[in-house]
Amino acid sequence: MNATGAIARFLETDPRDVGCDEAVELLHVYAELVAADPEVAAQRLPGVAVHLAACGPCHEDLVGLLTALSDDG
Repeated sequence: MNATGAIARFLETDPRDVGCDEAVELLHVYAELVAADPEVAAQRLPGVAVHLAACGPCHEDLVGLLTALSDDG
């Protein structure tokens, strides 16, 4: 990615986005909330929801956790 692309991506970032570090820290909590009720998850942790919508790698981690949770059921 060139510098112009990086700047454009930064400027498009939703200010509510908590970033990877915080999202990963709360991912297990968010996954349990999503498994129970996705709307509640987004209401309780909106910054994580925004981040997961924008960050492919973090979203993939969420999918993995949801799979693990559904396999435990």
